[in-house]
Amino acid sequence: MDYEVLVSSKECPDAPEVRSFQNGVSTILPCKQTEIFKLNGTKDVRWMKDCQPVRREGEAPSVDERGDMMLPEASESDAGNYTCLVDVSLNGRTYTAARSIQLAVTDPEIPGTVQVITPQQDVVMVKVGTRAELKCLAYTGFAEENETSMYWTVDGSFTEEHKGLSESWGFFTDRGKVYARSTLSISNVRHQFLNVPIKCIIMNPGGEDVGVVWLQEADHSALYMSVAASLATLVLAASFFFFKVDLVLAYRKLLRHFLKQQVPDGKLYDAYVSFLHPDNLSADVTASFALNILPEQLENQHGYSLYIRGRDDCPGEAMHDAIAAAVHQCRRLIIILSSDDKTRETSPLQENQKQLCYEQKVGLYDALTQKDPRVILVEIDGPVDYSRLPESLRYIKRKQGALKWKKVFLGTHKLTELHSNRKFWKNLRYHMPPVPARRLQTVV
Repeated sequence: MDYEVLVSSKECPDAPEVRSFQNGVSTILPCKQTEIFKLNGTKDVRWMKDCQPVRREGEAPSVDERGDMMLPEASESDAGNYTCLVDVSLNGRTYTAARSIQLAVTDPEIPGTVQVITPQQDVVMVKVGTRAELKCLAYTGFAEENETSMYWTVDGSFTEEHKGLSESWGFFTDRGKVYARSTLSISNVRHQFLNVPIKCIIMNPGGEDVGVVWLQEADHSALYMSVAASLATLVLAASFFFFKVDLVLAYRKLLRHFLKQQVPDGKLYDAYVSFLHPDNLSADVTASFALNILPEQLENQHGYSLYIRGRDDCPGEAMHDAIAAAVHQCRRLIIILSSDDKTRETSPLQENQKQLCYEQKVGLYDALTQKDPRVILVEIDGPVDYSRLPESLRYIKRKQGALKWKKVFLGTHKLTELHSNRKFWKNLRYHMPPVPARRLQTVV
């Protein structure tokens, strides 16, 4: 067996270890020479204090079979450098093994000063007649102190004096620090608890601290106003959604009284009316709508200026040039579509159809590329088969929809149809540009 031996001429080596014990507590100093005690041979254990035999007042120290020494009720006079000496006889020779330990005796730890973390003049909003809980958190040091107490008072009186109050508290540790936490439960908040100091008090032999919280009745006026404002916003949004057309038309009418002149945009007409001219204008519903009903409503009653091919074009004009020039001079392009148009698609392309295609081609190109003029689709007398129409028209239909007009025959007086047509004219005026005040005065 091999051993590493440090040979020194000093009888008491330096202490590699320091131990601290509280004053008045019995202390055991370990010899820590286990390997030496495993050797065969006689052994004699001696303890030295500051290289002198141990002598102390009161009860003498005792040494057990492992060489550990117990000092009963250690005091400040026991502090010093202790050395455990073990004399071993091997093969007729005597060796001495020594190990030192430094003993420091301290006074008992004085409890640290407690500190309330929260509440600190806090204000809690409550509702009278409801349940409430108040929390108190305090720092107590690094160890739980048995003499620590924590309690609540309400306006200077203990909680036991009030019905419906209960409190609880306990310790918990966080990152080596000890805290105390208390909860005051109020089963029914009464008026007498409002606006009076409610104190959380913690104390131990090291001192005491107080945290204060105030109860105030919640003011719901701000909440009511917030709810009312939200409801008003929803009502306004819903009203605008359902009455948007009427509101915009009313706004335009009101604006005409204050804005007498408009900035000119270089346009001559408010809308270009595009429709398929039939062979018999007098018998066709589409022609009647475009040439009679539409001008009566928009021009005669509301002061709009329309360009209607077949009414406003001049004979002998170059068709394509005249159409292009007229479309570019209009703020809107009204395309009238009829359910009868699909039957005409089966016949060879007539001159009127060529003109219609060119009108739509010019107007839709500008509408899709420059957003001028804006397109208004009008369906009359039933659904329109868009599968037979150009892709540009189908795109506009998908994007913004179409207005629907249905002829009301004399003698029927169907309320739904009358209401539907009134709604149609409002929506059409909504999509049309505003009418200048001077032009409207001329109409009136």
